[in-house]
Amino acid sequence: MFTRTRRLRNSKLLREIVRNVRLSIDELIYPIFVEEGENIREEISSMPGQFRFSLDRLAPELDELKSLGIKTLLVFGIPKHKDPIGSEAYNPNGIVQQAVRFIKKNYPNFLVITDVCMCEYTSHGHCGILEGCDVQNDSTIKYIAQIAVSHVEAGADIVAPSDMMDGRILAIREALDEKGFINTPIMAYSVKYASNYYGPFRDAADSAPSFGDRKTYQMDYRSSKEYYREVEADIEEGADFIMVKPALAYLDVIKAVENISLPLVAYNVSGEYSMVKAAALNGWINEQGIVMENMYALKRAGVELIITYHAKDIATWVKNGEVTL
Repeated sequence: MFTRTRRLRNSKLLREIVRNVRLSIDELIYPIFVEEGENIREEISSMPGQFRFSLDRLAPELDELKSLGIKTLLVFGIPKHKDPIGSEAYNPNGIVQQAVRFIKKNYPNFLVITDVCMCEYTSHGHCGILEGCDVQNDSTIKYIAQIAVSHVEAGADIVAPSDMMDGRILAIREALDEKGFINTPIMAYSVKYASNYYGPFRDAADSAPSFGDRKTYQMDYRSSKEYYREVEADIEEGADFIMVKPALAYLDVIKAVENISLPLVAYNVSGEYSMVKAAALNGWINEQGIVMENMYALKRAGVELIITYHAKDIATWVKNGEVTL
C-alpha cells in the first residue's frame, strides 16, 4: 500500500482543521511615515498605497486602522531640518515625538513603536556620527540612547533601534533605566542586512546615504554565521524582541533563530512590498494570494510578529470576508 497524503487535503473544512500554522491581525505591525509640515497626504511613488502624512492629516488614517483592528504601529519621522548630528532625532519637539504624543492622546489603544535611528535626520544620510567618511560606533550609540529616551518621554511604548551599532542595546537599556523607564521594552533590529530591498523605504523616508553605503555596519548577506553573534549580543545586552530584516530572502535565518527565548519579529520590507504591488498592478500575479502566502511563510519559519506594509490590506480583506485567517 502506498501513502495517501492527499486524504487530509480532500476538502476545505478538512484542510482547515488539520493546519497548524495560524496568523492573526494582532500579530501584524503597520509602519507609518509622519512628515513635518501641514496638509500633507502624499503617496510614496515607489510604494503604491503607502503615504506620508503631516500630523494634521493623520487622524483619518488612524481612524481607518482602528476600524480594521490594527493595534500596533511603527512610527518613522521625516523632518524638515537635517544636520550632521541628526539633532531633530532627539529634539523633544521633533516630528516623531509630536506624532507619539498625538497618537497616545487621541488614540490611546494603539501600541506605539518608534524606529530609533539617525539616517532620516542626518544631512549625510548615514545612521550615525561621522569622522571623515566613517561612521563612529561609540559616539553614535550615545546619540541613539538619547533618541530612545526622547521617544519614551513622549509616550512611546516600545523603542526599536535600527542603526546596527555595536553596544546600542546596552546603551539604550542603561539610559532608559536611569530615567526610570525600566519597563519599556526594546525591539532590537538584531539581524539587519545591507540589503537592496530597502530602496523604496529610502524614497519614503528621504534616508538614502549621500555617499558610500552602509555595509560597514549593516550585515553581509553572504555570511551565514554572524547573525548568531548579533542575536546573542542583543539578548545579553537586554533586548526584549529580536528582529530579522529583510524577511522573505532570509527565511533560513529566521528558522535558525526561531528557538530563542524572546519574541521573534520579521520586517517584511519596502522592496518586498513594492515588488508584489508592482506585479499585481500589472496583472501578473494574484496579489491577495501572494501576500497571504508570504505571511504564512514567515509564520511557518517561526516568526511571532510581522512588520508589514500589507497589514492594512490584509485587515481589509479579512473585514470584507475575502480572507479567513
